[in-house]
Amino acid sequence: MAKNWTSETFTLNTGAKMPAVGLGTWQSKPNEVREAVKAALLAGYRHIDTALAYGNEHEVGQGIKDSGVPRSEIWVTTKLDNPWHKRVEEGITSSLKDLDMDYVDLYLIHWPSSTDPADLKKHYEDWDFLKTWQEMQKLPASGRVKNIGVSNFAIKNLEKLLNDPTCKTVPAVNQVELHPNNPSPKLIDYCAQKGIHCTAYSCLGSTNSPLAKDETLKQIADSKGKSTAQVLLMWGLQRGTSVIPKSVTASRIQDNYQLNGWSLTDEEMKKLSSLPDRFKVCGDAWLPVEVFFGDDE
Repeated sequence: MAKNWTSETFTLNTGAKMPAVGLGTWQSKPNEVREAVKAALLAGYRHIDTALAYGNEHEVGQGIKDSGVPRSEIWVTTKLDNPWHKRVEEGITSSLKDLDMDYVDLYLIHWPSSTDPADLKKHYEDWDFLKTWQEMQKLPASGRVKNIGVSNFAIKNLEKLLNDPTCKTVPAVNQVELHPNNPSPKLIDYCAQKGIHCTAYSCLGSTNSPLAKDETLKQIADSKGKSTAQVLLMWGLQRGTSVIPKSVTASRIQDNYQLNGWSLTDEEMKKLSSLPDRFKVCGDAWLPVEVFFGDDE
């Protein structure tokens, strides 16, 4: 039976209910983000995803205010930037100040890389994400962060985290790149076993990805009378992941939210999950440490 995904939530291991569909704001240009956030909230979205690294938290906060939607009705996710790993408390303080909010619903370690701010090509010798997580675990007690999680964590790093004696809190969410050209079934299964919810970023692939020209995807979309973007979002949702498509175009933001009253068949899901091409929008070559190990397939 087809769900009304715009009102659906996923229950995290904390008991919190996170909206299934959100707006991503990565790579959105200045002055576009504010309008995009406002447009999304007026279209019905109740989940906005940003990050300190995006440099747009202030605009996101303005867009939320512009919408007139009460803060209590909106799920806001932001992230700790790599060079801030030794300054978790300062990181969340900075984000809350820019967002002009008292709290965020979800705070993530953006990457498992404790980058030295004095040299972004170097990793701290005396600090890694295990120590960062120790600091993250202290945040919910303050009320300024409702839930904590991670992003871009492969199975290897999740194992390292969960098996460490200092890990008292299982991440509520692992936000990772997920689309049919990077389906990561092993990672999704692993997270499900551990009670970690997966959020899919770059869930529409990218303009340069093979998905843009994929005939199987196009045929399924045409047969449904849906856009390829809508089909990709439905594929993600039916796999049990939340999705945060990025767009700054009001009409596309609205189109991406037309996810009620229809679904993909098991066969259509299988076809999309079996696409042969592999493509990553976001790799790890720019980081001082490797974070992807090919352990997610």
